[in-house]
Formats: sequence, structure tokens, C-alpha cells
Amino acid sequence: MERSLVLLKPDTVRRNLIGEVIRRFEENGINVIALKMLWLSRKEAQMFYIEHKDKPFYNTLTNLMTSGPIVALVLEGEDVIKRTRELIGATDPAKADKGTIRADFGESLTVNSVHGSANRESAESEISCIFSQIDIMDINSAFCRRQF
Repeated sequence: MERSLVLLKPDTVRRNLIGEVIRRFEENGINVIALKMLWLSRKEAQMFYIEHKDKPFYNTLTNLMTSGPIVALVLEGEDVIKRTRELIGATDPAKADKGTIRADFGESLTVNSVHGSANRESAESEISCIFSQIDIMDINSAFCRRQF
């Protein structure tokens, strides 16, 4: 099983689209194994997007990501990074395939509703930035299946 991090950006939270976005992942057989709402500090956003530090959109992106609360998800499933990115769509909502999250809800290249891990290495790094191991559920473990 593979894992990916998805962030529902402040514009998605403000527009009450949290449930709709999560529904799209779940309807496609992708499991949510961790979820939290948080408000990133400027320093946290800058560190999260450090790979883009020298790009012209860096300040706009970090300003957006600190403008309100976000919802962070750890998703799990077979080939989940590729499948999640297909559901999310192209970075630019105007170029995203019809029916993808960004095509349906994105407003611009930066205000594009969601962030998704690009590959396994970034997924592992990004997940560890937001979640500790204790936050992540192994939904297949005996403990999680146990009836109380």
C-alpha cells in the first residue's frame, strides 16, 4: 500500500468543500488514514514549500497557505499517488480535465483548491511534516477492527 499527503487549501475550507473533496477520494477506493485541520504559520508554509523558494510564485503560495485553516489528509491505497493526482487534476484549473477537483473548484493557478504529493519521496517527507506516526491509523490492523 502506498501513502500520499493531500492538503485542502484555505479556499477549499472557506467554501465548505471539505466533505465533497474527501468524498471524491473515498468513492474511488482511496482510504483516509489520518486527517487534521490546522492553520500553518508563515515559517511552516515556507518550510513546506522550500523546494519552490526561488520560483516567482513562492510568496503568493505561502501567503495563500497561511490565509486560513487547511485540512491535511494522509491517503492510502494501491498506486494512490498517481490515482490521487489524477483526481486532483492539473495545477492550472483552466488546463485540468473536466470533473477533476481543480477543474471543478480551482479558481486560479495558485488558488487551486488542493495540494497533492508528487511522488513517494515527497509523500514521505510531507506526511512527516504534518503528522506524527501516532496520528496515522493502520485501518487493517487488528486493533482498528476490534469492536469496543
